[in-house]
Amino acid sequence: MTASDVKVSTSSHSGLAVLAAPVVIGVGVAVGLGVYGSLHEPALYGISVAGFSSGAAAKSWLATAALVLAVAQVVTGAGLWGRFGLGDRSWVAPLHRWSGRLAVLTVLPVVTQCLYAFGFQHDSPRVLAHSLLGCLFFGAFTAKMLALRPKTMPGWAIPLLGGLLFTVLAGVWLTSALWFFTTTGVTR
Repeated sequence: MTASDVKVSTSSHSGLAVLAAPVVIGVGVAVGLGVYGSLHEPALYGISVAGFSSGAAAKSWLATAALVLAVAQVVTGAGLWGRFGLGDRSWVAPLHRWSGRLAVLTVLPVVTQCLYAFGFQHDSPRVLAHSLLGCLFFGAFTAKMLALRPKTMPGWAIPLLGGLLFTVLAGVWLTSALWFFTTTGVTR
């Protein structure tokens, strides 16, 4: 083993240690939301969102908008890493930041409705998966946001957390909005 091998090994261990804190806090957020949702007595009625026929329709359309914004996040995130040949990339970082902010603002009424009206449920495999994925989404979001700042964060950590965040959001959408649209129809 050479001195450079020891330096690389030490560097990777310190990078993992830096990543551990955001991941642990993210897991705490996910578990905390799950516990709150399990202990909270569901109101069984939703928050009315203007322009939609029902709370379920509002949640489905807002989740769909968040998924579209998340696709923009994946494309611009990959563009920040030099993928997709997105040109000079001066516009990519602002678009990435703003599509992320809009995606979070879009899901806030959805999660509020889910936690307030329904809580954490496990009535069917789809509902259980949706509840678990919803909690995991905010845990992954928390971990990604906290991982952005440390300069010693491993270079692979942000794309990995971003990919996890997108995958979980896609799972949330599949177990909610897609299910709603296929069982109820595409309504507003």
